[in-house]
Amino acid sequence: MLENINSPKDLKDLNIKDKYKLSQEIRDYIIKVVSENGGHLASNLGVVELTLAIHSVFNMPEDKIVWDVGHQSYVHKIITGRREEFKTLRKLNGISGFPKINESEYDNFNTGHSSTSISAALGMARARDIKGNNNQIIAVIGDGALTGGMALEALNDAGFSNTKITVILNDNEMSISKNIGGLNRFLSKLRTKKLYTRSNISVKKIFNKIPIIGKPLIKIIQRIKRSMKQLIIPKMFFEDIGFTYLGPVDGHNIEMLEDILKLSKQVEGPVLIHVLTKKGKGYKIAEEKPDKFHATSPFDIQTGKTKKEKKDDYSKIFGNKLLEIAQNDNRIVAVTASMKDGTGLTKFQQEFPKRFFDVGIAEQHALTMAAGMAKEGMIPFVPIYSSFYQRAYDQVIHDIAIQNLPVIMCVDRAGIVGADGETHQGILDMAFFRLVPNLVIMAPKDFKELEDMLEFAIKLNKPVVIRYPRGGENEDIKFEKCDKINLGKAEILKQGNDISIIAIGNKVAKAMEIAENYKEEGKNVEVINARFIKPLDVETIKKSIEKTKKVITIEDGTKINGLGTAIKELIVDEKISDVEIEIQAYPDEFIKHGTVQELEKIYT
Repeated sequence: MLENINSPKDLKDLNIKDKYKLSQEIRDYIIKVVSENGGHLASNLGVVELTLAIHSVFNMPEDKIVWDVGHQSYVHKIITGRREEFKTLRKLNGISGFPKINESEYDNFNTGHSSTSISAALGMARARDIKGNNNQIIAVIGDGALTGGMALEALNDAGFSNTKITVILNDNEMSISKNIGGLNRFLSKLRTKKLYTRSNISVKKIFNKIPIIGKPLIKIIQRIKRSMKQLIIPKMFFEDIGFTYLGPVDGHNIEMLEDILKLSKQVEGPVLIHVLTKKGKGYKIAEEKPDKFHATSPFDIQTGKTKKEKKDDYSKIFGNKLLEIAQNDNRIVAVTASMKDGTGLTKFQQEFPKRFFDVGIAEQHALTMAAGMAKEGMIPFVPIYSSFYQRAYDQVIHDIAIQNLPVIMCVDRAGIVGADGETHQGILDMAFFRLVPNLVIMAPKDFKELEDMLEFAIKLNKPVVIRYPRGGENEDIKFEKCDKINLGKAEILKQGNDISIIAIGNKVAKAMEIAENYKEEGKNVEVINARFIKPLDVETIKKSIEKTKKVITIEDGTKINGLGTAIKELIVDEKISDVEIEIQAYPDEFIKHGTVQELEKIYT
């Protein structure tokens, strides 16, 4: 059946039996492609019926849908004319794992981070109203993303606005790690209740037809119903802020989904449809381990085991070292924004549950809360992915740096991360952190140096940024020395007179490789591991540049305001003349998806 679906219009001719058959074919296709390419599996398997129902009831692309985060848009892509292209998922020059407005007219808004969909959809709805159109605007958001402050801000505005917008709450009780918090408890109560709001619209229509007494009767019935609802579901949050709440509804029952979606189109003002789905639905291994299969590398379909051998990576080294440090210092606490497993904190939580805090998808809150803990004598470690640190920049400045509080910000997935593309590449953090006064910014060349930096950061008693990449060490380069870390001091790994190569983080290994290549050409290269981009070791670097007069800088960030910029500023400030400089870094553009190796070859 899937071969005959070339656009959403083809769904409208199918009966319910055919749609269930199509659902299974789509699941099989997604499992096959993701097992070969990697990608977000469990979340997409959970929204198959929901996506088919949405496209059956609404008229895309005239009606517009915004997928929150966007990692669950595979089904949407397959049925909107990209069935064959889906085989290229996440590959270089293939289709993205997230919605992209330049990929299809059915992708209405680029997404990749959490909690943005309601804001974007409300903006579209308000633009529609100004233009005098009457198309439908739909936001699909997960219960995990609903904990993000931006989603709550948008709900508040949308509810008050009385603007016609449909918010579909895809409730699978999971984000990446299992959801936590008061909002999750609230949704748990809602999940247990029957679909009792369905009658509201039909009752209104009947009583409106009764002359004179019709409208007063409606108001009396609404008051009674509201009172009863408060008894059945206390603190009816969504309706209290202005939404018509419909649900909960089984997110795998296409008939019920289509009925409630049709019903929502009749409601005036904002509507929230509460849909219950199962993450990993239809693939037993993913159902049992939805966190593991949220995002996966290529795997064997029969066993679920990844095809690539799992090796030590920076996240695991960070987690193990933090656990070791915490055993000897009860001031150490760990804070995560719903990324316990991804950032290596699983063991920490098990050993120190009272010193571990998962705040949900709420990076801003995570950092200001950490600042509060630091103010009271704790030493918080906050590992967040580089691209997600962008979301809490103001908190870093206003709540941590200005007060000079000892929050240790561990920037995981720094540099290129590969197949997730523009929204996830971690190439901007050095540039924007470097602007902030009071921050110490470090990057380790290998696992050992990361461990040393974690211990060193505790002693500083000030805000620290430690950035490290996704994955492991460079296996071809093994460093024989690791000098003791001193604030703002670089490490000279190789003495030379012809060229100064200054590198930071995982690019130090590349600097050593380049030095060896120059050696074959008869050139003697000096290799400096900068270690710190702030404060920079002016004395060591100046001395090297004055000696060689030729500099190469290497980093895994953007050319603007990174290590290369810092060295250029040093050359000007120190009035070093006649210097030839080459900066190896990523250009001033957003980096597309592909493997790390492919992207490095293209961009550096």
